[in-house]
Formats: sequence, structure tokens, C-alpha cells
Amino acid sequence: MSRFRSLWQASIQATKRALGGSWEDLMPPSEKFLFNFDSKDEIKRWHLYSDSELGGLSSASLEITDTDVGAPLTGVFSGNLSLDLNDGSTWRMKRSGFCGMRSKRFDGFMDLDSYDTVAMRLRGDGRSYISTIYTENWVNSPGQQEDNSWQAFVYVPKGTWHVTKIPLDRYLPTWRGNVINSNLEMNPSRIVGMSLSVNAEGGVPGAKTGPGDFRLEIDWIKALRS
Repeated sequence: MSRFRSLWQASIQATKRALGGSWEDLMPPSEKFLFNFDSKDEIKRWHLYSDSELGGLSSASLEITDTDVGAPLTGVFSGNLSLDLNDGSTWRMKRSGFCGMRSKRFDGFMDLDSYDTVAMRLRGDGRSYISTIYTENWVNSPGQQEDNSWQAFVYVPKGTWHVTKIPLDRYLPTWRGNVINSNLEMNPSRIVGMSLSVNAEGGVPGAKTGPGDFRLEIDWIKALRS
């Protein structure tokens, strides 16, 4: 259990004793919607990025659509991964072939300290995706303006809707895509954004890899307390 969650629960216990109420009355809901892709307005909460910003040729789009006749609206993150570079590019990229969708920075912080799991209802294409949580910068030096990033792989079998659950303690601290080899702990009360991304290379064993098209359908993203 995280140090922050332990402190929070201790505070709840003290409040419970002071007010004479029940634990259940003081607990927040067992699940919390973070993103729900059932409205075209949801697109306004996200922005896209890819290696094309650095001289690559990958491309991505995010749409809200009814992919199944008569079904509710869902999000579709899709595009093409390319390992090629734009002729004449002045960027010295070590690797290309990546795309992502990142939530726009929250107004303040998203506090998930009372939750322990991120859940996503997805329909994939056999590729491995990356779920990233961005927190207020306290791992890097104070002069750094980049948010801290915590990442976990997401694999969804092709063609079927599936609810993926990722415990928060499975997210690893990373720096520009590389895992930080240190015993660090996420502060879930200071979340500033989230993203889903895909790389042409790497991922979980058995997942589809390589350049080419990708497609991930997203119904919702929630926080859960187990």
C-alpha cells in the first residue's frame, strides 16, 4: 500500500472517530469515471502526438464514432506507424514509429489517492499499447519542467471488447521512454494527465509489432478501488 494512501486512510480513521460516523459513509465511490468516450466533446480533452513532430512519418487520429450499428459512441485511436524519416529532417531521432493521444493538462490535479487500479474497456488490434500517468514533477530536479511519467503495457486481443485492469503499483517510473532503475513511488493525488500510445517495436511477448496500421477502440477509462 502506498505511503500516501496509508496516510489518507489514517486521516479517515481519525475523522471517523471524531464524528462517530461509519467508514462506509466517509469512503468515496468504489469506482470513478476518468474519461468516457460517449460524446464527441471528449475529443476536446485530448491532443495527438507522433514522431512526425521530429521528422518521422507516422500519423494518428482520434475519432468518436458508433463503430457497431446501434451501439453507443466510442473512441477510435488509429493511424499508421512508420520507421522511415522525412528526407532532409534535421532531427537526430534514435527511433521512430510511435504515436500517442494525451489528455490536455487538468485544471489542477486529479486525485486518485483513494483508488488502486486503472481500468479501461478497449477493443484492440493485437498490438501492445502503453498507458501513461503523468504526475507533478518531484522525481526530476526542481529545474525540470517535464511532468513525471509512469508507464505500463496494455495488451488487448484483437477484435473483442475487453476490460483491462492495471494496479497503480504496476506503473513504472520512466524518463523519455526508458524505465528509471530506482525505488520510486507514484503520488496518485497529484496526477496532471494520462495518455495511451503505441510503438512499432517492443511491447509484451506475442503482441503484433512492426510498422503498419494500428487501431484501438476505447469505451471508457475508470479508477477502481479493490
